[in-house]
Amino acid sequence: MVSSRTQLAEAGATGSFGMLLEVVAAGGAAILSGAGLSTESGIPDYRGPTGLARRATPMTYQTFTSSAAARRRYWARSHVGWRRIASAAPNRGHHAVAELGRRGLLAGIITQNVDGLHQAAGAAGVTELHGSLHRVICLDCGQRTSRTDLDRRLGAANPGWAVRSVLLNPDGDAVLDDATAESFQVAACASCGGVLKPDVVFFGENVPPARARDCYALVGRASALVVLGSSLAVMSGLRYVRHAAGLGLPVVIVNQGATRGDQYATATLNAPLGDVLTALVGLLR
Repeated sequence: MVSSRTQLAEAGATGSFGMLLEVVAAGGAAILSGAGLSTESGIPDYRGPTGLARRATPMTYQTFTSSAAARRRYWARSHVGWRRIASAAPNRGHHAVAELGRRGLLAGIITQNVDGLHQAAGAAGVTELHGSLHRVICLDCGQRTSRTDLDRRLGAANPGWAVRSVLLNPDGDAVLDDATAESFQVAACASCGGVLKPDVVFFGENVPPARARDCYALVGRASALVVLGSSLAVMSGLRYVRHAAGLGLPVVIVNQGATRGDQYATATLNAPLGDVLTALVGLLR
């Protein structure tokens, strides 16, 4: 296991890091990023080294849409957690990916993350596979609005409701007890009074078909697929690894720990994303 930027640089063009260097330097690689890329920005993942996240129970689409009480609990936790998401800054890995794009080395970026940190780092050509916490959608009229606007409305609807929470779940919602969450007042759609949902794909919900097709097309025209910080435990990401492997494209996976896609990989690298990507950009100079 490579453990530092120095070791990576010394590795040069050998081994798994050498394969990563080779496929990126050739140009046209597609990036598939996951939660492991954002952990250095303070956002936990589900299955990586951040242990708390492994114990988190995510909200499902079925629970959210069928229960007003569940929506109240979700929005209370999310209102607290949003402050952390909104203030999170891109880390070295995000900046390195953006730099690769500026150099014209990438075919595009597919991210499973909903934090917007790729774009905050200046990356272009980003497809948000699972949507974004920075937007809200009305389940009745379909209107999309800014999460910042909703945050102001929720604050106005809950004067004096202040909770400090240091525990954040991977979906951006904080850990709160039920009694605190049940006192929270939920805001409805400002246009039609309908039910608001974060514009993200919940567990149990499907990625919009057009978005999924666009991602297949991106992988199809790429020269290689590079996976960054994803365990590939869910099919929404794994299917693109399978697609790339089926097309005979090189697949390089950089992740801390084993992934569900390792069997399809040309090379795997178990190392911190910030170290790997910073060293990669440095050597490509």
